[in-house]
Amino acid sequence: MSKTLEHDDVARTEAPASVQEALARVTGLLRQHRLVEGLVREQLEEPPTAAHAELAQSAVYRKSDAALQQELDRLHPADIAYILEALPRDERLYIWDRVRAARDGDILLEVSDAVRESLIDSMNTDELVAATETLEADEIAELAPDLPQEVMDDVLQSLPVEEREQLRAAMSFDDDMVGALMDFEDITVRPDVTLEVVLRYLRRFDELPSQTDQVFVVDREERLLGVLPITTLIVSDPETLVEAIMQQPVVKLHQHEKADVAASAFERYDLVSAPVLDTNDRLVGRVTVDEVLDFVRESGEEDLLAQAGLREEEDIFASVWASFRNRWAWLAVNLVTAFLASRVIGVFEGSIEKLVALAALMPIVAGIGGNSGNQTITMIVRAAALGQVTIANARQLVRKEITVSLVNGVVWGGVMGLVATVLYKAVALGLVMVFAMTLNLMLAALMGVFIPMAMLKAGRDPAVGSSVLITAVTDSGGFFIFLGLATLFLV
Repeated sequence: MSKTLEHDDVARTEAPASVQEALARVTGLLRQHRLVEGLVREQLEEPPTAAHAELAQSAVYRKSDAALQQELDRLHPADIAYILEALPRDERLYIWDRVRAARDGDILLEVSDAVRESLIDSMNTDELVAATETLEADEIAELAPDLPQEVMDDVLQSLPVEEREQLRAAMSFDDDMVGALMDFEDITVRPDVTLEVVLRYLRRFDELPSQTDQVFVVDREERLLGVLPITTLIVSDPETLVEAIMQQPVVKLHQHEKADVAASAFERYDLVSAPVLDTNDRLVGRVTVDEVLDFVRESGEEDLLAQAGLREEEDIFASVWASFRNRWAWLAVNLVTAFLASRVIGVFEGSIEKLVALAALMPIVAGIGGNSGNQTITMIVRAAALGQVTIANARQLVRKEITVSLVNGVVWGGVMGLVATVLYKAVALGLVMVFAMTLNLMLAALMGVFIPMAMLKAGRDPAVGSSVLITAVTDSGGFFIFLGLATLFLV
């Protein structure tokens, strides 16, 4: 088994009342210290004298620097990561330079990918190697895609043989596999020993690995036989054999399974940890709830970005060029769809000139269709992520969503039809409004199921760009339906 002790610096940190308060304190101290530093530098631009040197070491300068350093030292790495993400690039790097080197690795793990890149760019090879060497194999694997190759080469050479093999194994998995979430901090025992022996074995450690709620029972070939919950271990007779009270694990994960499987299992069974097996059913590690929560959060953020047409996570203080490269693709697609919608309107310019009310009402038809379509897509994408929908039940979903849209169309179309009749003193216009809204809502429902299902069938992420596509369809379709009906029956 392997064992990780927390760094002393991390163990001594104190949690602030809120991370926002910590950000406010650090920001205030940062601005104060840089102001003092600027005044000192202005003075030192003159020929150096003993007075100038004294100013550089003045009490106010040292006090300001010490206050900022003390504030950073007492914060948890996750809180420092939050602060770094919330600061402009120059202030971020200024704070980063004042973080103690022993904590660099932990903080790099906590920051977002985009901010991590800017921090790594500011570090030299020796600093990166030193920061990485403080981490466990599974943590190094998480940083590996962002580290220069020469850094990884140096790190691999510095690791013991066992950890080197663990690192290579961890790096072999895709980000969406269980193996990428796995750590190697599993505690294993044999089934033919007593609980007293197990307890003595556990007492040899300074502390147990985090999220340790069970001990894994394996045979001599490391095949998983069962689990021994810590709660059962503590209250049972010490003379009892492990095999007499061990339990079958609630779930067994395999390292090449999709991480979504692990996330669903942890949510369904309220797990704290779960064993991970290789293809020969040998225990190779474990997945813990904190890693699963991180995966779920990151997946949710990726889906949110994808729905907005963003290609990747973006540093909010990134350069203009970097932000442009991240955003241009779907904006270009949106421009094309908007142009198509404008051409649909152009076809009916004559009708709009004859009945100006059409120009005021047609955005309502398109807008409610887009909102309804996005509701449908959100439900389908969420259900697909949970494994609750497949291509096989798409037809049933279409029938259900069209029925819902028909009811909404009759209700809200009727409301807007009545409003249009009262405003423009035209019953026929009100009826056209009812039929147009109902038909566009039905179109939105149909496409709200079809678009994500088509992406699933093609092996694509159904969240990517779905909202852009549904908006394009409901805008163009809504304009065409409303203006087409108006041309047929009113003009």
